[in-house]
Amino acid sequence: MSHDPENLLDALWAEYSQVFRGFDDTTLARWLAQTLGQLEGHGWRLSHPLVAAYRLAGQVAHDRQVWLQRLANSPAAYAEAACCRAPLVPLLTRDVLDNGLVCLHCNATAIAFDDLPESLQPLIRSWAEEYAPVHAVAHWDEKQQKRSGDYDHAFEEAATKAETLLAFAGHQLLPPLLEIYPAVVWEDHDECLEVRPEDVKL
Repeated sequence: MSHDPENLLDALWAEYSQVFRGFDDTTLARWLAQTLGQLEGHGWRLSHPLVAAYRLAGQVAHDRQVWLQRLANSPAAYAEAACCRAPLVPLLTRDVLDNGLVCLHCNATAIAFDDLPESLQPLIRSWAEEYAPVHAVAHWDEKQQKRSGDYDHAFEEAATKAETLLAFAGHQLLPPLLEIYPAVVWEDHDECLEVRPEDVKL
C-alpha cells in the first residue's frame, strides 16, 4: 500500500467529493449557481472551506459536463471560460507566468498571462519573478544545499519570504483582478516550503 502523502491527500479529496457525486445533475448545477452568487464580488483564499467545496463540486460537474447541459443559470456577472465553458472563476498561483490564471473547474489555463490586461502584467510578473527563486529553495539539490552553508536556515528564510509574498498577492494583486472578474481565488499556501494558510496574514 502506498504511503505517498500526495496519493493519500488525493484519496481524501476523492472521499470528500462523494457528497457531490451523489447529487443529480440538476441539483448539482443549482448548488453551483447559488454558490457562485455567494462568491461574487470577493477575492478568496484557496483554503477557504466554501471555495474548497465549490472546487470539488465544480470538478464533479466538469466530469459530467453539467455546465454544457444548461441546467441552471449562473449569475450574469460571470463570463464563460474558454477552456471548459463553465463560469469563469480564475485561480492565481505562483506559476502564473507559465500557467496564467487557472480554471477552478477543469484546472486548465483559463486566461494566459499574455491575455491579462497590459496594465496588470508588470505587477504580476514582478511578483511571480520574485517568488520563483524563493520557492526554488525547497527543491535545491544536495550540492546547492551544501553550498548554502546552512540549508535549514535558508529554508526557513525562504518560507518567511513566501509568507510575505503570498500575503502581497492577497493584498495587492487581487483588488485589480476583481475589477475585471466577479470572483478571484488565490493560492494562500506553499506546501513545498511548509507554508500553511494560517501562516499567511492579511
